[in-house]
Formats: sequence, C-alpha cells, structure tokens
Amino acid sequence: MIRVLFLGLFLLSSCNAQQSGVPSSPVTGSVIFIHPDGSGSGMWTALRMLDRGPDGMTEWDRLDRMGLYRGHQRFAASTSSHAGATAHAYGVKVPLDTYGNVHANPVRSASNKDYSIMVEAMKAGLPIGVVNSGHLCEPGTGVFLASSFSRYSYDSISTKIIESGADVLFGGGEVMLLPEGVIGRHGKPGNRKDGRNLIERAKELGYEIVYTREELKALPDDAQRVLGVFAAWNTFNDMTEEKLAERGLPLYTPSAPTLAEMTEVALRILSRKGERFLLVVEEEGSDNFANDNNAKGSIEALRRADAAIGVARGFVERHPRTLLLTGADSDAGGMSIWGMDDETDPSLPLPASSKSGGAMDGIEGTATLPFVSAPDAAGRRLPFGIAWAGEDDMQGHVIARAHGANAQFLTNNVQNTDMYHLMYLTLFGRWPEGSGK
Repeated sequence: MIRVLFLGLFLLSSCNAQQSGVPSSPVTGSVIFIHPDGSGSGMWTALRMLDRGPDGMTEWDRLDRMGLYRGHQRFAASTSSHAGATAHAYGVKVPLDTYGNVHANPVRSASNKDYSIMVEAMKAGLPIGVVNSGHLCEPGTGVFLASSFSRYSYDSISTKIIESGADVLFGGGEVMLLPEGVIGRHGKPGNRKDGRNLIERAKELGYEIVYTREELKALPDDAQRVLGVFAAWNTFNDMTEEKLAERGLPLYTPSAPTLAEMTEVALRILSRKGERFLLVVEEEGSDNFANDNNAKGSIEALRRADAAIGVARGFVERHPRTLLLTGADSDAGGMSIWGMDDETDPSLPLPASSKSGGAMDGIEGTATLPFVSAPDAAGRRLPFGIAWAGEDDMQGHVIARAHGANAQFLTNNVQNTDMYHLMYLTLFGRWPEGSGK
C-alpha cells in the first residue's frame, strides 16, 4: 500500500513537473543527504530570524523544492532516531527499536536487499562516506553502514563501521574505538569491552587518521581513505544552558572542525574518486540540545547544519548532476517562536514558562533576556522567546527539501522512506527493483 501511494505521488509530481517546464526525466549522479536531526520548522524559523531577519533567507531556504515530511513508523505515530535512520537507509517503515536490518522480522530494503543503500552503492563501485557531529555510532549515519539488535551495542556497531569499507568516516566517539583504560588523543580512556583497538585496525585498512580541525585541513590532496575522530564522545556538550554555565563548558569542542568543514573535505575526497558518490551528513547537536530544551545550543547546531547545506549547495551548482536532500526524522522538543507584544519590555527577562505551562527560553536559558532578531525588511529588530512543547522527539513540523538533480521528484507530501527512493533513483538511474515502479 505504501509503495502504491508513493507511485501515485510520484506520478502527480511528474505531471506537475512537465506542466511547469521542469525536466521530468531522471538524472543519474551523486547524492548528498544532510540530516539536521530534530530540526522542525520552528527551529528553522528561529535561525532565520536571528541570522537573516524575519524576511531573510537561510541556505536551507534557498533549496529548490520542499514537502511536508511524514515520519511515522510501522505501527507507531512517531519514530526513534534509529528507526528513522533505517527508513532513510532501507526505504521501508520499521518498528521503533530497529537499527539497520536486524529485528525479530529481518529488514529488507526497498530494492529487496538485506543491506542499506550505502552498502549497495559501495558494492556497485561508488565512493561512500559519512559525516557526523556526534559519535560515529549515531544512528543517523551509523545505520547506513551497520546493523544491530541494540543501538547501544557500541563495540559491535563501531567495529562494523570501521570495517565497512567507507572512504570517509568523520565524527566523534574516540572512546568507542579504544580498549578500556587506553587514553586517547582527546584525553579520555577507551571503553571497549572486547579489547580491540579500532584506531590501529583503521590504520591496517589504509585509513589516514586525523583528530583536529588543523589536521583535517592539512590532509594531502591524494588522501584516499580518511578516519576523522574529532572528540572523545560528541563534538558538542549537550546539556542545558545552566549546566554548561555551571561547568564552564562551550557548546562545541573548539578543536573539532565544524560540520561545514567536514562536509567540504568529504566532498573533495569523494568527488576525486568518481563521477558518482553517496555522502550522508548529520548534525546531531540540533536534536540533542533540543531534547535538553537548550535553545541557544539548538540554534547554534542548526546554524552549523545550514552552513554545511551552503557548502553542499555550492557543490551542486558546480556539479549539477548531484542531488542534495535534507530532512529530519523528528521535531525535537517542539520548538516554537513566542512573539512578544507591545506591552512586553525586551530589557527584562522572559517568564520561565508560557501561559499554558510550556518551558520558555531566552538567550541564556530559563528566565533570561529574549532573543533579538536581525533587522526585518523595515529595519526593525524583533525580540522573541523560544517556547518548548516537551523534551522528546515529536512529529508534525518537519520539512524535507531537495535541490539539484531530480529535485523535481520530491512531492509535497514526503514519506520518510521517500528519501531512500530519491537517493536510489539518482545513484542508479532507476527506481529500486523491489519497489513496484
């Protein structure tokens, strides 16, 4: 039934594309999938207001096509991070506790494979890579390279990722790669129970290892396989504003490259290897900070995701046979803009909650001064607060976007599984064999 629905939406999209003069024939090329985790429309509105003004445009705003993203899963009204990633990587809706192809009922992809679209691309000889501001086992990218009965089986998942054959592996999580007691470059002891040293294993497999922004930038032009390990855990500190201030911690690790910097290097490596490649990029901070109801951290994380989208959009302009897709599996925290009326004094702290009891954030957290927008079209700067609906991953306010090759096939109503179908169409020039198209 889901496949029939997708086919109907696809045919409607094709008809609309033909009527508007947009090419309806698919293009075979590369795919960049950027996943700003947890980013609902309210979070994008907050970023736009702060950085570009209410009437301005973010990099995300400049993408060609958009559709309302439907993130529900099999027998569930919402999703989990690992189930959402599995829907992206396999093209099928799955039970909530699913990380890849293993479950009580084993998962097969929409192309009738027992592995992800990324593994299928690699088996077809295409370069592949993942980038994550979180740790390497984070589901948004990890599911493309590994499967597990538990998303917390880090020893097993990290081994599969390191031994996957991917050309680019960028993220945090050094402690997952080192045996217990072994101190890593980032000053923390490893926590592997199996005694394996995956840093040494990566070297055996031909990876060059980098740990900092400076080392990433200093990579030789002919680097073929690169493992970037940029933090002991995540490259950010996902806590509330108050806890970060109490502990004197920054939002992001200063020595770690930004998501945009990692994306730029990954694109350089992959594009040297062939005319087609698959790169999956995740900003995890936008989800983790939002789940802690940290508005400042959430917006900074999304700002970094938007910069990476700008890097990818520039690549698409230079390489038009490339599809750029973005989508989040959930709306973390349900962030919304709380507009201030004329009687509210912007020089005073915001209330701790809205009238309905929802948590409220200002610049530095609860009961602090309001955010102030960049100038609007009339030159006015507008104060506002951030209201939270909760502390969990939610559904209903996520938007998927597409830019470049085959963007015209993104429909107005986007199933989470459609990410897979559009990636597959672009990488292989056809719909998945098992999709009925």
